[in-house]
Amino acid sequence: MRLNNEGLKNGNWEAAGYHVPKFDREAVTQKTKAEPKWLHFGAGNIFRAFQANVMQNLLNEGICDTGLVVAEGFDYDIINMVNTPHDNLSILVTLKADNTLEKHVIGSIVESVILDSENQKEFQRMNEIFTNPSLQMASFTITEKGYQLVNASGDYQPAVAEDMKNGPEKPASYIGKIASLLYARYQAGKLPIAMVSMDNCSHNGEKLQAAVMAFAEGWTESGLTDQGFVDYLQDEKSVSFPWSMIDKITPRPDQRVEDILIKDGVEDAEPVITGKRTYVASFVNAEECEYLVVEDKFPNGRLPLEKGGVIFTDRETVEKVERMKVCTCLNPLHTALAIYGCLMGYELISEEMKNPVLKKLVERIGYQEGLPVVTDPGILKPQKFIDEVVNLRIPNPFMPDTPQRIATDTSQKLAIRFGETIKAYQADDNLKVEDLKMIPLVYAGWFRYLMGVDDSGKAFELSADPMLDTICPAISALKLGEVENAEEVLKPFMQNPVLFGVDLYEAGLAEQVLGYFKELAAKPGAVGETLAKYVMAE
Repeated sequence: MRLNNEGLKNGNWEAAGYHVPKFDREAVTQKTKAEPKWLHFGAGNIFRAFQANVMQNLLNEGICDTGLVVAEGFDYDIINMVNTPHDNLSILVTLKADNTLEKHVIGSIVESVILDSENQKEFQRMNEIFTNPSLQMASFTITEKGYQLVNASGDYQPAVAEDMKNGPEKPASYIGKIASLLYARYQAGKLPIAMVSMDNCSHNGEKLQAAVMAFAEGWTESGLTDQGFVDYLQDEKSVSFPWSMIDKITPRPDQRVEDILIKDGVEDAEPVITGKRTYVASFVNAEECEYLVVEDKFPNGRLPLEKGGVIFTDRETVEKVERMKVCTCLNPLHTALAIYGCLMGYELISEEMKNPVLKKLVERIGYQEGLPVVTDPGILKPQKFIDEVVNLRIPNPFMPDTPQRIATDTSQKLAIRFGETIKAYQADDNLKVEDLKMIPLVYAGWFRYLMGVDDSGKAFELSADPMLDTICPAISALKLGEVENAEEVLKPFMQNPVLFGVDLYEAGLAEQVLGYFKELAAKPGAVGETLAKYVMAE
């Protein structure tokens, strides 16, 4: 079975158990190219598994009559190696916790464009789409790094600096290109549009807005654009930057899924690695659970995406949902499993949930320590959300997510994922910080992880983290069974609220973290013993 327009005409796909598009794709393609309503930046897995599937369902039900245009501004090979050869079709394999699969051919993406100002044809097409009055929304899944204009020293990245100097004519940086397109839309009659970041980061709309405004203001100060462009971007009736919260796990293509598709007769199912080391395939494997909550601020109208499961609400509620997920119901549990999974030699997060001690650890972090101070957004129930995470999402055997991947950038995550809970306990007269037992155990586990030696005494590679060069040289003074000077080594870090959200000494938790660490680092096998000792104690 060949995944393209011609291959989809035969009935083999349905016979093999695949759900195929029910709408007239040719008619939808023509109407979308003439009157695009939704343009998305970022042709990665989350978009293909989530937003494209939402639109597919609306097209199948006849609720919408236009599809999606996707633009890729980082790795052009994704378009050239995956989208174009398959006529913008892709396969979504939904991996369910009960070991069953759902297989869909997704046809809602009807046009792919490369966001490259050096490619005159492609960039001209981008400008045509962006200056079309019908366009209601430009959405983004370009990762949080995509919005960063400066380097670690606070200086503009080279491409950004060049764009600031040269103006909107031929930008090289990602956000420079976005600002250029907005300038074209401004010049076309100050056409309204919603710029919707759907990246998995807090205050994502604010990050996108700040990055775009930096270009607009810089260009205007240099006389490369006029003040009206800045005014246009600052007028929410013309351009809005809604906040959103997205939640769906879409790991890299899994070998088991690839084998299933090949057995079904799907051609070209093997993943490819692009020149920028992106690992992509004609299929996406994803979990069944998904949430997309969006601030309802669309100056040019919007598609009825709520009929596809998207939740529209106000900014305050979006922020509450984000805090619920990041500070209590999902992210802290993942981070705890990542740290201890690396230490205990696990290669899959789902396998960790078969260990009763690790399962109990995340249950105590979530239910016992987190829920008493959880932010309740009202539109989603925290208890139900965490039930789903613990019982369906994390244990899903089909989800090939690894503790090593989730352990990436842990130093940037601890303060928000655990520190906010500590602060909430400090602020509540009815709660005591000293009652927190599992969060300090995670902090101690991270220090133990940074030793780069697993519970059997074998060295392992630490996941990428911007703080490794700062912390690891100090931690290297500690060896298994030789931790008498642990406080001397760890104290500067435990006093750093940037790392942990609070000064652990001032919070009264330093002694507990230090005690846990000494036990975890006492000898090979001590991690498992220490976890069992404290996690299973009530």
